[in-house]
Amino acid sequence: MTDTAPASPAPRARREGPRDEGQWALGRREPLNTNEEIKKDEDPLRVRERVEQVYAHHGFASIDPDDLRSRLRWWGLYTQRRPGIDGGRTAVLAPEELEDEYFMLRVRIDGGRLDLRQLRTVADISVRWARGTADITDRQNIQFHWVRIEDVPEIWRRLEEVGLSTTEACGDCPRVVVGSPVAGVSADELLDATPAIEEITARWIGDPTLSNLPRKYKTAVSWLPDIPYEINDLAFLGSVHPDHGPGFDPWVGGGLSTSPRLAERLGAWVALDDVPEVWVAVTRLFRDYGYRRLRGRARLKYLVADWGVERFREVLEGEYLKRRLPDGPPPVLPAAPLDHIGVHRQRDGRYFVGAAPVAGRLSGEALARLADLAEGHGSARVRLTPYQKIVVLDVAEPASLVGALRAVGLEAEPSSWRRDTMACTGIEYCKLAIVETKERAATLIGELERRLAGEALDIKVNVNGCPNACARTQVADIGLKGQLVTGPDGTQTEGFQVHLGGGLALREGADGRFGRKLRGLKTTAAELPDYVERVTRAYLAGRKDADETFAEWTVRATEDELQ
Repeated sequence: MTDTAPASPAPRARREGPRDEGQWALGRREPLNTNEEIKKDEDPLRVRERVEQVYAHHGFASIDPDDLRSRLRWWGLYTQRRPGIDGGRTAVLAPEELEDEYFMLRVRIDGGRLDLRQLRTVADISVRWARGTADITDRQNIQFHWVRIEDVPEIWRRLEEVGLSTTEACGDCPRVVVGSPVAGVSADELLDATPAIEEITARWIGDPTLSNLPRKYKTAVSWLPDIPYEINDLAFLGSVHPDHGPGFDPWVGGGLSTSPRLAERLGAWVALDDVPEVWVAVTRLFRDYGYRRLRGRARLKYLVADWGVERFREVLEGEYLKRRLPDGPPPVLPAAPLDHIGVHRQRDGRYFVGAAPVAGRLSGEALARLADLAEGHGSARVRLTPYQKIVVLDVAEPASLVGALRAVGLEAEPSSWRRDTMACTGIEYCKLAIVETKERAATLIGELERRLAGEALDIKVNVNGCPNACARTQVADIGLKGQLVTGPDGTQTEGFQVHLGGGLALREGADGRFGRKLRGLKTTAAELPDYVERVTRAYLAGRKDADETFAEWTVRATEDELQ
């Protein structure tokens, strides 16, 4: 295959069933839904010109609706939710009724890597133009809120001046490439994947031949299994080949939302230098063969599910790579999951210190103070993790840093609840959300720290504002999907459907699986701390021994124990 999207692709053998899925490789070039029409009309990346030349000068009211609700996403911009609109109206109001005249702006931070100049720039932008907001996402991004379109060109200029961008942070394109936050310093790492991530982002982020994919495209490259590799469209994980040595094991077809699917091993082995080539080959395959008829079936996971990995690999190697990849072994997983919280020795004898904010929520002021603390302790680098945490690298004397971070709202010795709770943006800013999440997660953490003090626990709680699973509802020990439920007084109120016992294969002997859903198992938001305390105490009383995990217990627990 060439590296361009052909205007009229050559005819190929039909590879799917009788239903027309709008696949370019099969000659289906006419758009089959509104989103595809918008992308065909103009490369969404070109909207930047209008932001800089028109919208920033004439304000929100001047923005074309197709740009506002579609193309701006390719530059990290989503309108945020208008304050005061309750969750019951999320699905019934028109977009123009839901949206405010302010934006969320997502900064892509590939591999979670920030030097101090970049960190200070992000902090300054937060304070100047985003009312101090700076949330860490579970894909190693930073999200600002309250951004005005008038300020976006200057924000772009400041970010790009220090090597950051918002290019394709959202949209139907290659999103941020997730990587290990301790790449290059971990004593357990055999290969540093950073060069592959750098080559991918330098060569193909912003490439117009890849800016019109069927849907969002999430990828990851890491030697260590400290990333959620099973829920990416494409992921590369470290693996040692018996003949070729250290390399990477590719996985394809993962994703969550309302139809979750775990990625599968391709069964191949990829050398570090070849990771970018395989990455772009899979991306082009998705571009050409991905489904474009129904937006709800446009993720890569549907193609992999229909084809199977054997056929997927056959097309990848035969039509795109033009060579066969060696077969390879699966990765070797560690004895315990890696989240890098606390103090850890690096391979060079220095230390990295991982710390947890509350559910990913920070501020520009806190990030500026973090930069000063890192510099004062000899560090010039920090990392964001795909679990909404922060890691400071290259620390010579970590003990004093632990205490200093606490004063900034970053806890390097957190309770298990603070360590293991994530939350999406929620109804505060998100137009899709039904319930509030960030403050609710903070309240939950505080209550559980008080009620279950002294208990040694490892229970992951993911709080989601809607069914889209941005905070990974289905793969948490306790996954909470926001919805309206009936309260004690019979009225509709904010609450959650509960998923129990989900998880990813991040340690030896673990299998990735989705959480158990019991019929009618819901809780109101007000009763959430009571419910989590109750099910946790049932686990402590009913587990076989201290080694039985919460997820393992939920498989055999009775419905009464899980209520």
